[in-house]
Amino acid sequence: MTRARLEPDESAFQPIWLRRAGGLEAAVIPYGATLVRLRAPDRSGRLGDVVLGHADPKDYRGAPSHLGSTVGRYANRIGGARFALDGHEHRLEANDGSNHIHGGSTGLSRVVWQADAGASEVRLRYSSPDGEEGYPGNLEDGGASPILEHELEIAASRYTPVDAHGLPTGACDPVAGSALDFRTPHRIGDRIEALVAARGGYDHNYALDRADRGAVAARVRAPSSGRVLEVRTSLPGLQLYTANSLDGRFVCAGGVRPGRWSALCLEAQQFPDAPNQPGFPSARLDPGAVYDHSTVYALSVESRAG
Repeated sequence: MTRARLEPDESAFQPIWLRRAGGLEAAVIPYGATLVRLRAPDRSGRLGDVVLGHADPKDYRGAPSHLGSTVGRYANRIGGARFALDGHEHRLEANDGSNHIHGGSTGLSRVVWQADAGASEVRLRYSSPDGEEGYPGNLEDGGASPILEHELEIAASRYTPVDAHGLPTGACDPVAGSALDFRTPHRIGDRIEALVAARGGYDHNYALDRADRGAVAARVRAPSSGRVLEVRTSLPGLQLYTANSLDGRFVCAGGVRPGRWSALCLEAQQFPDAPNQPGFPSARLDPGAVYDHSTVYALSVESRAG
């Protein structure tokens, strides 16, 4: 069941800019609560956009990608487009073959959020009613060069392997001795070729060693610019995706046509298909309970000697 939604008007694609001393700039649009620009200085003070974004914000409407958007109600896949909760089966849209992915074709990344912009922050809200996209309960949400040379570290000693359809097998295997081991930092391109046949590159959920608001879950460093991104999250999983399906067909800001491995995603999340995998951390949210998780993406720049 999908609720009829109002057609987005021009304001849904109007960027809301946030700026701070030192040059960091971010732009967000209400459509999909989407981060469309994030301009950070390098060690020389030059600003550069560090997220992929469509050249025209209106191009986010109907785009098959989810660049910078807020995905839900459930990110990643749910097998068979169904799950059981308290003995009742809930059927979802099968928008990834026979499976469900990223909240459906009109999930949270395809709706207009209410934006409340301040001087240094923007708060976005959306109320998803009971039954929307098949999910039970009312829910209120608040809140392009290749990356092979980037150095990545992920604080996870295990990951959740998947089958040929991208669904978890239910296991939680060690990363030790595999191309998935980022417990110590190394170049993303060092071992990516080993994963091309199965997944096209990195597209894996890591079981974080610590689901802690203050703990660093991942750290990525661009040696050429000195930019550093750290991810801290209280969620148990982190999906690493290296833009394996991009092929230069759409135009981003500055006329860039991003191709394979031109970006990476570090997506804090519940484990994929957790509602159907009793051995995974529970993704259950009972009526009246508060969903209280935080994810922080912190940008910094290191000195040339760093």
